[in-house]
Amino acid sequence: MTAPGAGPDRTPGRGRRIILWRHGQTSWNVERRFQGTTDVDLTEAGVAQARRAARLLASLRPDAIIASDLKRAADTAAELAVLTGLDVSKDEGLRETYAGVWQGLTHDEIITRHGTDYAAWKRGEPVRRGGGELETEVADRAAPVVLRHAEKLPEDGTLVVVSHGGTIRTTIGRLLGLEARNWESLGGLSNCCWSVLGEGARGWRLLEHNAGTLPEPVLGDDD
Repeated sequence: MTAPGAGPDRTPGRGRRIILWRHGQTSWNVERRFQGTTDVDLTEAGVAQARRAARLLASLRPDAIIASDLKRAADTAAELAVLTGLDVSKDEGLRETYAGVWQGLTHDEIITRHGTDYAAWKRGEPVRRGGGELETEVADRAAPVVLRHAEKLPEDGTLVVVSHGGTIRTTIGRLLGLEARNWESLGGLSNCCWSVLGEGARGWRLLEHNAGTLPEPVLGDDD
């Protein structure tokens, strides 16, 4: 029996959105230091970025907010919580990739000291950066957290996930069903920018990437 209002284009649960929002700027971002799981605070500029982005995202009327428990993500999420009145559910599964001895090093220092591993990682090979986590292991812990909360959304509901650049990329790759070696092709996120996944008839698809403005409808043959 078909539920009221359901049909070929209105299957139960369809129409949900996941907004994956990267935290605001930190001093280590400015210095190009690999943060990983190091708990670094937002800069004043980072707080301002979070407040600006929160005003835009609040207008999308999210139904739930989840965040990494690291301060830079939790404090970014708090700016949206203030505007929406929603609680923030914090989960360590949404933390950035643990990168062992790479953490605290600048980009140039990593290339100088660990150039072989760095080049292999950029080629899409499975590398434990600094002796830490594989990208697939990050997806193994983060993607289920996102999906668990997305499943609780009402039809056409919106979940905001406040996390970190690497974790967001691996989660998107996993939810889109991309092979891990292709995840790097998604590119990075600027501080306080976001990507949007929408639920369609064939699963999740990428609607926006590295966005910092409100979405415009897709008009054409690919909508």
